Amino acid sequence: MFDLGETLLNFGRVSTIRLFRKGARLSYDYLKNLNQPVGSFEYYCWKNLIILRFYNLISAITGNDFDSMTLLKKIGAKSGIKLNDAQWQQMIWLIYQPLSQAGRPEPDIVRTLTELKQMGLKLGIVSNTFVSGLCLDRHLEQTGILDFFELRMYSYQFDFRKPDVRIFRTAAEKIREPLENILFVGDRIDNDIKPAVRAGMQTALKTAYTNTGRKIPTGVWKINNLSELPALITKLNQTN
Repeated sequence: MFDLGETLLNFGRVSTIRLFRKGARLSYDYLKNLNQPVGSFEYYCWKNLIILRFYNLISAITGNDFDSMTLLKKIGAKSGIKLNDAQWQQMIWLIYQPLSQAGRPEPDIVRTLTELKQMGLKLGIVSNTFVSGLCLDRHLEQTGILDFFELRMYSYQFDFRKPDVRIFRTAAEKIREPLENILFVGDRIDNDIKPAVRAGMQTALKTAYTNTGRKIPTGVWKINNLSELPALITKLNQTN
């Protein structure tokens, strides 16, 4: 089971405002070409950014992510924007597209995942996010790894998110495996490793800027690259 950002896809330290402005420009031009009432670009950009940040703050307080596609559709509808489902999906993708271009998969990720599947493993993703699953799945598809994951759980689809142990237990139920048989791979000690341990999973912490200089809990495996996973899992299977 994998986290997404800084685990399967490496984004690094990025300027979210700069990337959002790029995405806002792409979606704004798309709407303008469809003769939609979007007003000035600055108003369109900052209105959407401020609302998204406000809901993100609420999520941090409540521990419950929101569905950005539903929210942006409501914002647009109030402004008189009328699109069909495919057009809404394209608009949301254009907002996300610059961030997708900033995300880089691990070196040899396809070969690593292929080897894991050949070992007979089930693979899944559990990610904290308000980004639409349609965008994330499209990003994974463009990266060439979507079909490896029979389970993809995005927190906005649930009433809880990491580090709530319920999301780990739900993932185990959906993938139909006992918690103790699952290795959770993530980059965050607070959101990934500690709650996965509490849920009863084994864990591997991937080196990332998000855990630099932090103390690694006892019993947690440490990897620098996902390509180390086949050997680690073979070792775990031999000791269990």
